[in-house]
Amino acid sequence: YFLDKSDKYDSRDVERLQQDDKWVENYLIWRHDVVDDTLKMIDESFQWRKEYTVNDLSESVLPKWLFEIGALFLHGYDKEGYKLFWFKVKHHTRDPKQQLDKKKLVAFWLEHYAKRDHGKPLTVVFDMAETGISHIDLDFVRFIVSCFTDYYPNFLTKIVIFEMPWIMNAAFKIVKGWLGPDAISMLKFTNKTDVQEYISGEYLPPHMGGTDSFKYSYPPLVDDDFQTPLCENGPITSEDEHESKEEIDADTKEAGELNEAQNLNQKKMNSIEQISKSEETDKTEVKPKNAKKALTTFKGPLLHISPAEELYFGSKETGEKKCLIVLTNVTKNVVAFKVRTTAPEKYRVKPSNSSCEPGTSLDIVVSLHGGFAASLQDRFLIMAAEMDQSSGAGVPELAQFWKEVPRTKVMEHRLRCHVIESSKPSSLTLKDNAFNIPAKTNEDLHIQLTRLLQINKRLEEQMNRCLWFQQLSVVLSLLSVTVAAFCFYLAYAQGS
Repeated sequence: YFLDKSDKYDSRDVERLQQDDKWVENYLIWRHDVVDDTLKMIDESFQWRKEYTVNDLSESVLPKWLFEIGALFLHGYDKEGYKLFWFKVKHHTRDPKQQLDKKKLVAFWLEHYAKRDHGKPLTVVFDMAETGISHIDLDFVRFIVSCFTDYYPNFLTKIVIFEMPWIMNAAFKIVKGWLGPDAISMLKFTNKTDVQEYISGEYLPPHMGGTDSFKYSYPPLVDDDFQTPLCENGPITSEDEHESKEEIDADTKEAGELNEAQNLNQKKMNSIEQISKSEETDKTEVKPKNAKKALTTFKGPLLHISPAEELYFGSKETGEKKCLIVLTNVTKNVVAFKVRTTAPEKYRVKPSNSSCEPGTSLDIVVSLHGGFAASLQDRFLIMAAEMDQSSGAGVPELAQFWKEVPRTKVMEHRLRCHVIESSKPSSLTLKDNAFNIPAKTNEDLHIQLTRLLQINKRLEEQMNRCLWFQQLSVVLSLLSVTVAAFCFYLAYAQGS
């Protein structure tokens, strides 16, 4: 494909395909591991990506009014922890002159989210309240469907359609014909009474029976996940409060503890390894391979962050309420950082707004407080930016620094929450300042499952052989009885 059509692909997509195994895997999964179908999908999606200049789509190249009307945006999570991609159908009207720009807006949002959350799947919500025949645009709907079925592999979890007017039933019969059997199974037609089977009320607007007070506005680009910063002493409501005298005093005290902690960082990192080994001797069935996986690291340009993707908390039954994030400064300058979350009322973070010296590591403790429990919908955002050598690292200097630093110079990394239901934690958690390394990873479970299937197959073969011998024994026994009876009959007949 590449040799024949290299001029039809964006070289950046080809390079990514050669380096990103997860991307390749998603294409294969979406096409059920049929290589020819997978190649065809990659070919079609790559040509589409170049035609729509997907890699270069940004706010500046799209009309501002498209963002202002609020027909498309990302906000909230479903009950499985997947991001919600909203289509407010009542804000859409058919206009052939605007169609290309609207399609590029869809591509912009999908690409924006794919890069931000590393391709984690989406749940699409068609909010069809207050819509009618004038809002039906089958060409636009077909494009949206094609994005998920042909261009973004394994990127769709479900399509929640809210209050579809009866007049649109005929139109959606046509749409079903475009989806294919896999996507059709993802369609969920809902109304006020059952929409909360898929989305909890905290992320539903009042007209859908929820309590979410979110109001779309632009600018800035909607990124409502991390509006409220965290502090060490519990939730706060605004940046202004964060800069209050009481908070500054608390942070100054915390900074003293932080400096002492930084001096002991090397010892801490060494002790982690020792603790991991001691966990093995305490019958936790930890493998070095698993320990390595638990401590996966995101390697950013300013900070290396461990764990790379998920923070593991226990359920109410397991009682694990603390996790550790390790930051390592890989630059030659001081790096300022701060932590935000989608659920500031639940978490405390120490430290949440501080700095890291060049070449050193720093531990951030994330803990649940009160009676709260972690959920799959919770997210954390770590923001980092380099500071000049002349800049101070005190609380007032940091507050001023974050007001002035350009957004283009800020590194951002997001972490998801994972809730462990079993009594043994299966990831990086903090308990009495020690790591509980996972006993089992997905890879190990897959290997064990494969072994069990092999054992099951051997047992089945042995049972089949036993049954065959049993049947043969029965047949031979019957033959023996028949022969004996026949001989007895002959002997009796001769005697007579």
